[in-house]
Amino acid sequence: MAVKISMKVNGKAVTAEVEDRTLLVTFIREHLRLTGTHVGCDTAQCGACTVDMDGRAVKSCAFLAMQAEGASITTIEGVAKPDGTLHPMQAAFKENHGLQCGFCTPGMVMNAIDFARGNPNPTEQQIREALDGNLCRCTGYHNIVKSIAAGAKAMAAGK
Repeated sequence: MAVKISMKVNGKAVTAEVEDRTLLVTFIREHLRLTGTHVGCDTAQCGACTVDMDGRAVKSCAFLAMQAEGASITTIEGVAKPDGTLHPMQAAFKENHGLQCGFCTPGMVMNAIDFARGNPNPTEQQIREALDGNLCRCTGYHNIVKSIAAGAKAMAAGK
């Protein structure tokens, strides 16, 4: 059965008709062609599909698109400024080499931004606990932790 959905994605109003079983991640990637949100595990375990929904990080493979009706969604494509200036968390990942293959990076960044909003000066342990729902198979997390610490400080400083 098809349902009509409306929401804001990266600040733009979108309306579409989708099958009622369409996942939010599928809607974002296939209908809106925003492919920075990745599908990793399809079981909400890896965090590659993390987006911001109404101000909090969520795993978009765990939501139906119709559950986001009326929501405001931000994907990794909507994080940088319109002029291309990186968000402080994105810049911190770049500066601290918080990525290798890059597959997990969009979900890591989206989760880290949400985490840093409430933790401007997190400890390493707090960062590692916040990363519990995001998997990386390349970096061993050391540089990701450094990136999130630097990004949180930059966000708190308003950079």
